[in-house]
Amino acid sequence: MDDSTRDRVRALVRDILEKAAPAESTSSHFVNTVPADPPPPAFTRDESAKNVITEDDVRGLEAGAVLRIGEDARLTPLAADIVNERKIQITRRTSRRGSKASKHVAVGADHGGFKMKEELKALLSDLGHKVQDFGTDSESAVDYPDFAHAVARAVADGTSDVGIVIDGAGVGSAMTANKVPGVRAAACYSVAVARNSREHNDANVLTLGSKTITSAEMRDIVTAWLATEISEDRHRKRVAKIDAIQRQYQR
Repeated sequence: MDDSTRDRVRALVRDILEKAAPAESTSSHFVNTVPADPPPPAFTRDESAKNVITEDDVRGLEAGAVLRIGEDARLTPLAADIVNERKIQITRRTSRRGSKASKHVAVGADHGGFKMKEELKALLSDLGHKVQDFGTDSESAVDYPDFAHAVARAVADGTSDVGIVIDGAGVGSAMTANKVPGVRAAACYSVAVARNSREHNDANVLTLGSKTITSAEMRDIVTAWLATEISEDRHRKRVAKIDAIQRQYQR
């Protein structure tokens, strides 16, 4: 190969390299890009590996802290007292498959909802759920706030996964339950509303009116409510805003 031929080959190689340089530079840019720091976790402490949360697990948490626990974890009574006193928020880790079919369900009713509550307990048992009954135990006149509060407290403390309360209309019990920090109670009168309250609002207490729905409607509403889970981040973001508003008034 003579000098002139060698020069032409070198010039051709330089030309090819120069044209390829921008592509290589772009590729290098993406390879070397440092990803943004991930957002901080939504919880203060993660105890999701434990099945039982004791007072030692929560004693060091400050007021308003967020404690992440396992899907089926239970709080001891002393731990529940500390959580309530310090207004610690409980968030449960759920599996990628969603919540397990079996739940711990706190139930309660006033005298007007007593009969339907007994039917509800049989339904929950048939569906494979565990029931904790907070009363009432007869059709003698009682005050619905007492039973709605007991159910809501069990949910807020983490001793029950969800709660269901029945009175005449379902409204008063919802008002009462929603006074308990950490509770999102929804009065539902149809399957569509029940599903929406779970999927969009992550309701953890369901209230029903024995005078506004039939036994068959109760069965359909409860079955749909328990089978539905919050599913999308956009809904979780809105529920987080509900919780944030609540915390403003706990100070």
